[in-house]
Amino acid sequence: MSWLRSAFQDELDGVTNSLVDLCNQVDSAIAKATHALLTANLEEAQEVIDADDKIDDFQHELDARIIDIVARQQPVASDLRALATALRMAADMERMGDMAHHVAKIARLRHPNGAIPSELLLTIEEMGKVASTIAKKTAEVIGSKDVEKAVELEKDDDAMDQLHRKLFQVLLSDDWAHGIETAIDVTLIGRYYERYADHAVSVARRVYYQVTGKFLSDF
Repeated sequence: MSWLRSAFQDELDGVTNSLVDLCNQVDSAIAKATHALLTANLEEAQEVIDADDKIDDFQHELDARIIDIVARQQPVASDLRALATALRMAADMERMGDMAHHVAKIARLRHPNGAIPSELLLTIEEMGKVASTIAKKTAEVIGSKDVEKAVELEKDDDAMDQLHRKLFQVLLSDDWAHGIETAIDVTLIGRYYERYADHAVSVARRVYYQVTGKFLSDF
């Protein structure tokens, strides 16, 4: 029966590899969306918008594959936990892709003008860098099952929260001179980056549960 177990392990490894691939896709999406936003690049924004359908399809196909494995193999204990958490992780990463998609849509909406006032360009650039760093670390956590690195993601999320608060300090300043429409754009964009990071942390928590069998509502 060892060959059966080996075949099943290959399927589990394939799910992990697909999750890493999906994480790399949403990392690419947020990086491109950020660049499109900062440079008013319509072509790049459209690439992110078009790629969102591919991310959705990838997630749906992965979900179907996981459900098929459960139906055929009837896993128990840690194997079942791995597959159940994989479904939730895929959903979180699909939402990360949606956040990148929303950022790109604002860049497209305001083209040929830029959506971001000059005094906030560096903050948005930094939010994009933090988002990409978080995505890359998340992919590493999924592939390595490193629970210590999973816990480290909280610090990156804190950095994103600080940048989000910085945006609002500028928005609520008496010196704001860019009108309501731009204020709404900046508010939404800040929220998209914050939620992107939140979903990544959720993935890391699910890896922690997958490895340890314990839930952590907060690291």
